[in-house]
Amino acid sequence: MILGLSTANFTLLHVIISLVAIASGLVVLFGMLGSQRMPGWTLFFLIMTILTSVTGFFFPIHGFTPALGVGSVSLVILLVALIALYGKHLAGAWRWIYIVAAVIALWFNVLVLIVQAFQKIPQLQSLAPTQSKPPFVISQAVAMALLVVLGILAVLRFRPGPIISG
Repeated sequence: MILGLSTANFTLLHVIISLVAIASGLVVLFGMLGSQRMPGWTLFFLIMTILTSVTGFFFPIHGFTPALGVGSVSLVILLVALIALYGKHLAGAWRWIYIVAAVIALWFNVLVLIVQAFQKIPQLQSLAPTQSKPPFVISQAVAMALLVVLGILAVLRFRPGPIISG
């Protein structure tokens, strides 16, 4: 039992949170490409991504694992994104710092999705049982290349106007 849920149900909840974080992160990223602030979607993405990392620490894992490392680094990156967005209001360099942090947080979610897909989906597992074969490496490289290109475009295009409070 984890937080009152069976391990299977907690795993399902964690996966749903992770997939929602990825989907909302893509919405936010494409919003940035159109220079749209999207405050509701952005907050939702950040919360879901934080929950993805936090819930990952509740699994009964013994010792330090790559998953715990990714979760830890992701939380630090998310803290930077939160400071840039809500503390510094995207002023000056904080605009691109936020974009880079948000894209890296999204990348970590996608990275874990790909790793988990190759571990849990039999058809993918047979293509790269040790996660060192070309299908696994290529999927990681393509996902990273896409996010790097979209991140660079977001840095160039995301120039939201000032927040107007009323």
